[in-house]
Amino acid sequence: MGDIIDALTKPLTAEEKSPRPKEVEKQYGIAFKGSLKEVSRFFYRRGWTDGFPIVPPTAAEVAEMLTGTDLPPEHVVAKIIPRLGKATVEKIAVNAVMAGALPTYLPVLIAGVQALMDPLAMFGTTEVSTASWVPFWIINGPLRHDLHINSGTGALSPGNIANSTIGRAMGLIIKNIGGARPGVEDMGTYGNSGKYTMVTAESEEESPWEPLHVEQGINRGDSAVTLSFPTAFLTAGSGFGSDAKGVLRSILSIYRGEKMTIMLNAQHARALADDGWPKKEIAAFIAEYMTQPASRLETGFKMREKTYEPLNLGDFVGSQAKPGKIRLLVAGGPGGLMMRLITGGTNWVTKKIELPQNWDKLVEKYKDLVPTYVRY
Repeated sequence: MGDIIDALTKPLTAEEKSPRPKEVEKQYGIAFKGSLKEVSRFFYRRGWTDGFPIVPPTAAEVAEMLTGTDLPPEHVVAKIIPRLGKATVEKIAVNAVMAGALPTYLPVLIAGVQALMDPLAMFGTTEVSTASWVPFWIINGPLRHDLHINSGTGALSPGNIANSTIGRAMGLIIKNIGGARPGVEDMGTYGNSGKYTMVTAESEEESPWEPLHVEQGINRGDSAVTLSFPTAFLTAGSGFGSDAKGVLRSILSIYRGEKMTIMLNAQHARALADDGWPKKEIAAFIAEYMTQPASRLETGFKMREKTYEPLNLGDFVGSQAKPGKIRLLVAGGPGGLMMRLITGGTNWVTKKIELPQNWDKLVEKYKDLVPTYVRY
């Protein structure tokens, strides 16, 4: 006991008052020798992949990825829940390499991490919920063209490296840095294939309205990424016609969500705009006239912040949707019969994408990495 008291009460030495940090040589983790297949299986067995083969994150590959930002590698962008993993720029870059992303995508991924940790995104719920929410990434601004992000035909389909690997990289970041592992923290009952990647861009040049990022408070000339977490996807056929009235009736015939991103192709968007419909009025119209059977509601239905019991459970009553919970996005290829309704989820969170000083050189370096298909 005397030794303990002495140790607790004697003055600190100079070294104890100001300890010098130990010099530690920077290590890149595990040294591995083997084929590409063996590397992928090594990573998979340790739970570091999404089931697809990965690009080995060698020191050289990570260094190249880091050319996509002016931030230092050790800069902490955010701590990602649930395990509060430190999302340093370098760790983001490691997962980007694994996903097959290009250095030009790194600014999008950094802004994406910032969006995830914005409280409005409700990531603490959507990341681990049994409802199997999907991160939906929408890119706006000049960056869309620099990265060749698909916003036209097949905008939500595979086949485009930017759409595919940006979403995949964010999924690996969520899993490996945040620690959301299937069946451990991520308790999605059925899961969702959209978690592999769900990325698109807005067709701003074809839209008759202001783009989404401007609607969300970002300057038109800036690039931005918008995040929401939907759960379901519905395709509405324009069986009522492809004019403004037909498009709105088609949406109302299938709309059942409280929150909704409505993807309209240019043809449908122009039909509405030419008929004098701005975005806000479309959202207000849908919120007012969307109905559903009262039997689907457990505690009656809400109207003007009051709850009423329906007289007949077979009656169609108004929903709880509000105009502010509906967003319109102009994207997709030509086709007068189809529109996509993306339902559920959280608020839309938009973050500006900050580009490095060497941006033009980076874009020039990777500009020719596009698929060339044989034409008939």
